[in-house]
Amino acid sequence: MYNHSIPNRDELPSTAKLIRSTILAAIVAVILLVTVVMPAEYALDPTGAGRILGLTEMGEIKEQLADEAAADAAMQNAGNANPSSGEPITTTETSAMVVESTEEPAAVASAAEQEQPKESREPQWKDEVSFVLTPGQGTEYKLTMQEGAVAQYYWVSEGGPINFDAHGNGSGQSISYEKGRGVPSDEGELKAAFTGDHGWFFRNRNDTDITLTLKTKGDYGKLKKVI
Repeated sequence: MYNHSIPNRDELPSTAKLIRSTILAAIVAVILLVTVVMPAEYALDPTGAGRILGLTEMGEIKEQLADEAAADAAMQNAGNANPSSGEPITTTETSAMVVESTEEPAAVASAAEQEQPKESREPQWKDEVSFVLTPGQGTEYKLTMQEGAVAQYYWVSEGGPINFDAHGNGSGQSISYEKGRGVPSDEGELKAAFTGDHGWFFRNRNDTDITLTLKTKGDYGKLKKVI
């Protein structure tokens, strides 16, 4: 036996109420998709709400990890297809904008420069950090920069090459400047495409620990560790 009586027709919701409820649920689902799911999963933030909630950076990191996994798989497949090659595979992908080389045409140094001690001619860095990454571990350091600002950098990995992704985010925008796989060191200039945080995500894909040293100087607020 049933504990409750069957409701009569007057107690049931009308067709108009059901349609309104369905439309309302669809609108809520679309709002959650645009403001939560897309920023957190795919780093797509058309409304800017994901950046405010801190979800867009989560999506960016997921995209970076996915790109790394795909690149590592491609490198491994290439190595299996050509087992006779004993040389390490190193690839670097550079976007069309932003990272500019600091190399200049060779010039004859003046007599004063030649007499100047080598130590005093070395660049004076504003910030310098060194850290150890265990196998599979990643970290991220960024510079707070205004649009158009330029910073110089140099980093070197001791104990093995490193995977990196130079990128920026802020002002509701994000950009990838340069990516590298199996790179032992890098130097150059980083020009901010917009006001925000610009820097590097590093990951150790070696079987042993590596020590990475990062040096920076130029037009920026501060160097900070993000993750």
